[in-house]
Amino acid sequence: MQRTHFPTPVNGKLIWKALIACALVFGATSALAGDFQLTSSSLQANGTMPGRHVFNSFGCTGDNLSPQLSWQGEPEGTRSFAVTVYDPDAPTGSGWWHWLVFNIPSDMHSLPENSGNPEKGLLPQQTVQARTDFGTPGYGGACPPAGDSNHHYRFIVWALDVDQLPLTADSSGAMIGFNLHQHMLGKAELMVTYGR
Repeated sequence: MQRTHFPTPVNGKLIWKALIACALVFGATSALAGDFQLTSSSLQANGTMPGRHVFNSFGCTGDNLSPQLSWQGEPEGTRSFAVTVYDPDAPTGSGWWHWLVFNIPSDMHSLPENSGNPEKGLLPQQTVQARTDFGTPGYGGACPPAGDSNHHYRFIVWALDVDQLPLTADSSGAMIGFNLHQHMLGKAELMVTYGR
């Protein structure tokens, strides 16, 4: 009769030490991620988007100004930032990109109001504002279909491990999103709602 050989049990103390070490590393990483925060002088988390940041077309009558944004507590090693605004509730099957900005220098920690207007020149020269789902580069405010329930607008600042993404102003939202996830060190989010 053949005997079955089982692996020798590992010392129970070693297992506990390994588990504690993993917990400490995970806890430290979570704490660092929790330090990365995005705020705005005109947006309140989970609040309603003010009319000044609503689109001015397609039946919407806002001012279409991108909001002031500030962030702090990014992960160590951050070499650039990106900012996106996305509506997952848009009735398209793929959501709606309202703003795509990348190659923001790592020493920059805020965007002034209306910096999403490319004609104003409020962003550094190397920063790129890509084409949104409105078909043009720059900020396009909230404008859900009339009668829809409130849509959620996710303002996200991304901390990246590269100085520049290898993309252009004509890159699609999906391609930019792919690159952001490939180079992300951390992200901070501020969400607001809007309906009409």
